[in-house]
Amino acid sequence: MIEVTKDINRAAFFLNNNEVIGMPTETVYGLAGNIYSEQAIKKIFEVKKRPFYNPLIVHIKSVEYLDKVAVEIPEQAIKLSNHFWPGPLTLLLKKHPSIPNIITAGKETVAVRIPKHPTAQSLLALLDYPLAAPSANPFGSISPTTAEHVAEYFSEKIPAVLDGGASENGLESTIIGFIDNQAVLFRHGAISIEEIEAVIGKIAIKTSAKDQPDAPGMLLKHYAPNTPTFVTDDVKSMINSFSRKKVGLILFKEQLENLGKYTHEVLSEKGDLQEAGANLYAAMHRLDKQKLDAIIIEKLPDIGIGRSINDRLERARFK
Repeated sequence: MIEVTKDINRAAFFLNNNEVIGMPTETVYGLAGNIYSEQAIKKIFEVKKRPFYNPLIVHIKSVEYLDKVAVEIPEQAIKLSNHFWPGPLTLLLKKHPSIPNIITAGKETVAVRIPKHPTAQSLLALLDYPLAAPSANPFGSISPTTAEHVAEYFSEKIPAVLDGGASENGLESTIIGFIDNQAVLFRHGAISIEEIEAVIGKIAIKTSAKDQPDAPGMLLKHYAPNTPTFVTDDVKSMINSFSRKKVGLILFKEQLENLGKYTHEVLSEKGDLQEAGANLYAAMHRLDKQKLDAIIIEKLPDIGIGRSINDRLERARFK
């Protein structure tokens, strides 16, 4: 049975013994293991049922540690790291020769970030190695934003999850890489394009891949509930097409009239996109447990962090 603990030393004990644990970050909970332990990294892929062609993100304790995992770091990457680290930004950089190929899916780039969550920072400070920590969910499923989500997913498969409370951002990190010295967005995330471009100027966008992705989160089907999920600008019309079905709703800010017979969630009553992002996955988890015929989600304004949320909805919708 999985151990849910707030004891950072206990979590470090498992990691030091080549185990995999659930770890809190400000984005979502990660499935963490020592990047230099082949046993631990293979277990991450095995437990998640994650294909080996999908690379992992490396979490480091400080900027000073960056040159141990990456080389030939572009000036724009330094600007971004100075501005956003620690925080929900992942940089895709040329990997250091010491980084195992299994981490990078055989590619010459490694995804790196410094988490902002105080519990994650305290844990990394106890360790003399970085942690690989993809989201702590079965491959393609809804990302976890609480220790309870992780425990429900992996109760018999990992020894422990370090409880750091609910994730503050609730969306995965934004991933920025570099092609011919041009900054490229590989994954929408908790930092918006507008915030990135305010620091380094215009960036290119490459956020989808059918297979062999350059970075995590690029596959077309991802972050999905088990319940068939539909995304729409017109919730009322879509409800009518499910008139004889048991339907759950996820709405941005406004409760619709006559919702009594529908299980529903409102992401932010005040229309705050950051709050909506933080609440999205938890709302999906709750509705996915209701044995519904369908989940209908209202598309959000496609600006700022709303664009990142809509990206997640597009990958989660029924295909």
